Amino acid sequence: MNFFTARRRFIVTMIVGFLISINSIIPVRIAISRAQTPLPQAILTLGGGHLREVFTAKFALTHPELPIWISTGSKEMRARTIFQKEGVDNRRVYIDRRATDTVTNFTTLVNDFKKQNIQHIYLITDDFHLPRAKAIAWVVLGSKGITYTPVSIATDRLPEPKFKIFRDVVRSFLWILTKHTGATLDRPKSDY
Repeated sequence: MNFFTARRRFIVTMIVGFLISINSIIPVRIAISRAQTPLPQAILTLGGGHLREVFTAKFALTHPELPIWISTGSKEMRARTIFQKEGVDNRRVYIDRRATDTVTNFTTLVNDFKKQNIQHIYLITDDFHLPRAKAIAWVVLGSKGITYTPVSIATDRLPEPKFKIFRDVVRSFLWILTKHTGATLDRPKSDY
């Protein structure tokens, strides 16, 4: 066995070991968070159309004590108008425009949640998008000890392809390793 083959095996073994370790730690961290904080402390809505914000505004009325985070949704004025129309106090609404896709919806906000000691969120998105959002949340939020309760918005769209879920889970693990998501790689513009 030459040096390069041995080095390649070592690197692959390290990566596989890391992934196995993370996959062992995440469920424990999620279970601890859920035990410590059984009820959500905030609402997170993923961008992807103003109807998600309309739904969230109505949902927020039934949870008046929770802050609302919108990750790269409608333009700020439009989003604030939606919440205002429903009677939701705009001081509860945080609009974050840093995300460029579903993975960065989570990676841009996870540290903000940690700083505010948020361990449990409602995760709102469309039903076709929810499997991918949950998979990413499991990795990104779970790695930081944050759990989520999914809330889906019914649509008539088909579920997203499994490839998108797999791709974004890999990107989520990449973020854990490097703090980079690969969002700047060349790919189609609309990923929501």
